[in-house]
Amino acid sequence: MGIMKDLTAVVAEAIKKRNLIWDLAKADFKKRFVGSYFGVAWMFVQPIVTVLIYFFIFQMGFKSVPPIEDTPYVLWLVPGIVPWFYFNEALNLGTNCLQEYDYLVKKVVFNVAILPVIKLISCLMVHMVFIFIMTGLFFAYAKLPMLSWFQIAYYSFSLSVLILAVTYITSSITVFFKDMAQIVNIMLQFGMWLTPIMWFPTMFKERPLWIDEILKINPVYYIVTGYRDSMLTGDWFFERPLLSIYYWIFTIVLLLVGVRLFTRLKPHFSDVL
Repeated sequence: MGIMKDLTAVVAEAIKKRNLIWDLAKADFKKRFVGSYFGVAWMFVQPIVTVLIYFFIFQMGFKSVPPIEDTPYVLWLVPGIVPWFYFNEALNLGTNCLQEYDYLVKKVVFNVAILPVIKLISCLMVHMVFIFIMTGLFFAYAKLPMLSWFQIAYYSFSLSVLILAVTYITSSITVFFKDMAQIVNIMLQFGMWLTPIMWFPTMFKERPLWIDEILKINPVYYIVTGYRDSMLTGDWFFERPLLSIYYWIFTIVLLLVGVRLFTRLKPHFSDVL
């Protein structure tokens, strides 16, 4: 099938150009802070301020009690919001990657299919730092490490595949439809509240039972729940078999569609840019 051939070609190219991808990802990471006095520190200011705002609103203000017993709200919040920060940043930056690197798109010898991968890895570097900070926070609350903490690597990989799938779609469309970047930004704002990150369904005692099932349609729900399982309860991904199967079917189909769309539109990128 042509769609599988496209995906195989992209994977093969990424493996072949892995050294180039790594070098460009590091350069992309450093480029964000060129000319900034505080440099990399700015990368953490907004996320940390966001966490503090939700902490004061929900824990100090509303006195929210997480659904996991004997767990401070902040320890329940952080494993949910850390993967969202990664998803939000990587999708926003990845959507505009072709415009940002238009000088590479116009080079005949450069395979533009690796540009979304470069952006993804650049954002993954930031995500790794946030995972380290999250782990430090758990130690600060005297939480003993669990074997399931290593499962964060699985969920980070799973989220990366989802981000890449969506980015191939949004980045290719943005070349021809500039408003796509704004649409993505708006959808991410809605998505943050549609994914139970700051709140949880049990807060609403009179909610319809089908609401819980509707929330699970959102693939990021699986990731957020997985991070919390890993850090708080010690549950493993195979303990949610139906949710895991649904997530991977959805993500792989989306990736196939995204790569196919990107490949079909790629010959026209340089003409438009």
